[in-house]
Amino acid sequence: MYFLNPSYGKVSLDDINEHIKAYLKEDPKATYKVVIGTDSKTTQKCSIIVTAFIIHRVGKGARFYYQKVKSKPLIDLRYRIYKETELSLTVMDQLKQHGITDLLADWPIEIHLDVGQQGETRKLIQEVVGWVTSVGYVAKIKPNAYGASAVADKYTR
Repeated sequence: MYFLNPSYGKVSLDDINEHIKAYLKEDPKATYKVVIGTDSKTTQKCSIIVTAFIIHRVGKGARFYYQKVKSKPLIDLRYRIYKETELSLTVMDQLKQHGITDLLADWPIEIHLDVGQQGETRKLIQEVVGWVTSVGYVAKIKPNAYGASAVADKYTR
């Protein structure tokens, strides 16, 4: 498994582990947040799904990595939002398995969901927020879900 990073290109989870150690060492007194967010774009031919993993040095920038997956078209909105949420939680599990979250244990973990009070996704907020919080993470929705609506969204094209 690998992720992509704008500066480093294709990186493994072991590479990410080393990058995070170096990033935390640059400013050990800073406050950090761990953010995972997924967004997708669907056409008649396929869906592009991007999950972003972000280490946010609050007030001082961030580092991020992302995975991009192509699938059959995800036409149904409910299914697409559930799939995005599932992929965010799956990436979080992968990071845990590689000890990356141990490095970040002192900071909150947020799952950014591509749902909001505006539009059709408002009907799904309670369901996906409940799912994320039931497994122990903080759920953020639009407009506070920048991991999904800004970072992941940028790479779905």
